[in-house]
Amino acid sequence: MSSNKPIPGIKSASFGNAFDLSSLKKPAGEVVTPTHGKAVTQENLLSDFVSKSKECVVILLAWSARSTQAKEILESLGKLETADENIWLLGVVDVDSQPEVAQALQVKSVPVAIAIIGEQLLPLFESAPPVDQVRLVINKLLEVAAQKGVGKTPDKPTEIPLEPEEQAAYAAMEIGDYKAAKTSYEAWLKRKPNEQVAVVGLAQVNLMLRIDGLDPVLVLNNAQEDDLTTQLMCADIEIATGKYEMAFDRLIKAVKSFTGDDRDKAKTHLISLFNLVDPTDPRLVKARSQLASALF
Repeated sequence: MSSNKPIPGIKSASFGNAFDLSSLKKPAGEVVTPTHGKAVTQENLLSDFVSKSKECVVILLAWSARSTQAKEILESLGKLETADENIWLLGVVDVDSQPEVAQALQVKSVPVAIAIIGEQLLPLFESAPPVDQVRLVINKLLEVAAQKGVGKTPDKPTEIPLEPEEQAAYAAMEIGDYKAAKTSYEAWLKRKPNEQVAVVGLAQVNLMLRIDGLDPVLVLNNAQEDDLTTQLMCADIEIATGKYEMAFDRLIKAVKSFTGDDRDKAKTHLISLFNLVDPTDPRLVKARSQLASALF
């Protein structure tokens, strides 16, 4: 018998208290078959997912075909479920055809991932985090579930096979060939636009190419506020050395002080640096808000 003790650090609730299925209306549209996982409907939610959570970990993804991020995280979760040899169950809630189920799960945006362990509802993450972060979350989830008497953990944590361009980029970076790595990431994005891992990887190698050969002390000491080129170089150095807030403040100031093409160049450069920082980092959240204020 599984325990109802909540997982430390994660807000949990009894699934039975989360919503009342008897109050739901019939689905308004047809179910779109997801590319991975099993479609969740009003009719099968309790029987195929909630009840199953007593035996294994269940992860529900609130999804929409209209969301690029939702498609990306569905692809990652599908690969992980297959790699784990189906020791956990992936369910997909199409919020467009199953709005009542989404409402019952208290989903306000997509994508959102929710776990169910022993009929307990556990929020996991929103948006589309990098697949390595998703892997860590699922590994921890399986460990905690096993401690509660639900399912089991993999004998050896599995990894998602790397894309061929990703392998080539990593190999190039290991020998310091950032131009080759850039080519690989660009090829990956051409084949699979908006692939977040490739977007971040390309931003990283572009940064390395820009700061290669620069003398950080010299650049920072000699920077002129009215010289956009040196301001961009300084921001690159600050990002590379972990001084995110200094870099963001510098370029937001540039967006405010420059005009025309230079202003657009400062804005574009700043947005590219945003890709190098964890989306949940408070410094990034603050900088995005400040940029919006500077622009509008």
